[in-house]
Amino acid sequence: MSTLTESHPESEELINSDANGAGALVEWFRASTQYINAHRGKTFVVALSGEALASEHLGNLVSDLTLLHSLGVKLILVHGARPQIDTAFKAAKLPVEFHKGMRVTDPNSLAIITGVVGAESIRLEALFSAGASSASAAPLASGGESLSLSRGNFITAMPIGVHGGIDFHHTGRVRRVKADAVAKRLEERTVVLQSNLGYSLTGEVFNLTVEEVATEMAIALKADKLIFLVPQEGVCDDQGELVASLNPASATIAAERHAASDIDAEKALGTALRASIKANAAGVNRAHLIGYKSNGALIRELFTRQGAGTLISDDSLDTLRQATIDDVSAILSLIRPLEADGTLVERSRERLETEIENFKVIELEGAIIACAALYRTSESLSEIACIATHPNYRRHGLGARLLQSLTAEAKAIGVEKVFVLTTVTAHWFIGHGFAEGSLDDLPEQRQALYNLQRKSKIFLKGV
Repeated sequence: MSTLTESHPESEELINSDANGAGALVEWFRASTQYINAHRGKTFVVALSGEALASEHLGNLVSDLTLLHSLGVKLILVHGARPQIDTAFKAAKLPVEFHKGMRVTDPNSLAIITGVVGAESIRLEALFSAGASSASAAPLASGGESLSLSRGNFITAMPIGVHGGIDFHHTGRVRRVKADAVAKRLEERTVVLQSNLGYSLTGEVFNLTVEEVATEMAIALKADKLIFLVPQEGVCDDQGELVASLNPASATIAAERHAASDIDAEKALGTALRASIKANAAGVNRAHLIGYKSNGALIRELFTRQGAGTLISDDSLDTLRQATIDDVSAILSLIRPLEADGTLVERSRERLETEIENFKVIELEGAIIACAALYRTSESLSEIACIATHPNYRRHGLGARLLQSLTAEAKAIGVEKVFVLTTVTAHWFIGHGFAEGSLDDLPEQRQALYNLQRKSKIFLKGV
């Protein structure tokens, strides 16, 4: 029996003009049903940085956010205006003063900031009132009704004060979110639009950060998701591969790494990570970092299993468990393409049903995305076989997880070694500590079943 290593999946275009593209679109739409139902009536807080507002991709974002609203999502949009403010400062020949990464907002600065932020709020209202920014995109509000936005005095702010001898003047922090007022607007099917400005109890205006406002909004409204639209795809590993999910501990390490960078976009990613961690600790169990430059990334992250960004959550996103008879059809779907190309030995449904207790599977949101089996062949030796991963989830380490789990199980039942037979994945097993063996290393009954035509290589590993 052969096993499958993990390889990089080919990118798939969901929307093409040909029949194959149309079929892929239909399959995607069918698979999205569970997400549409799951998201309906839920509250999402979306942070739109000034960089996102300045991006050429803003029209696509507006279309996608309008689509979310049409599908019954309660939306709170929080926007900033950092680059726009910097541009206005340069035009007015005013110095831009920061202290420890925080803008100092003196009275002269405040007048410019309020003007810029107000203009950005109005621009967003105009875009959403049209339903989308491009002529080819039609408004998507539910039931044919027009989408309405609501701006209001939803944030009570307070001054940061003086730190290290620096008076921050009108730079502030969130004191309180008027959650009841926001919730009322959401129940009226209104999209709430909140800028990075807040007002004190004495009527002063304060300049806040979009990350803090979005986070405090999400916490106060007990939001189901907090979403940061960032320049990058999300968080990437050392090899540049997108990391699909992080728990809070891993996110903290990533936040420290990005915050220490000299690159502004990397620092911004670190700030978004820290905000996500804070929200998670306060009960917002899903925070997403999604690239605003990638067309449709927001939709792909929310409505497909493979996603298109980085999720920060303390939930286990997938489950490795013992297979049951109910998993037979899903396992067959995984292994049939590999049997067809000769990577795996063919198994009938009847055989799989009788051997199902040997299998373990990884399940993600109700779908089986990987499987493997363990067969005891003698008192001291067990075989690991039929490692298969869905093409959309390769290079996510699922095969390695199954291999580790089955090796641990073999050790628990008292065997000394595990072995595999493979025709195409030798290097993957060598990378996981296996050494090449010979037919003589197998028990006699297993030798008798060896397929001489396949000429599978044999690899063994102590447990």
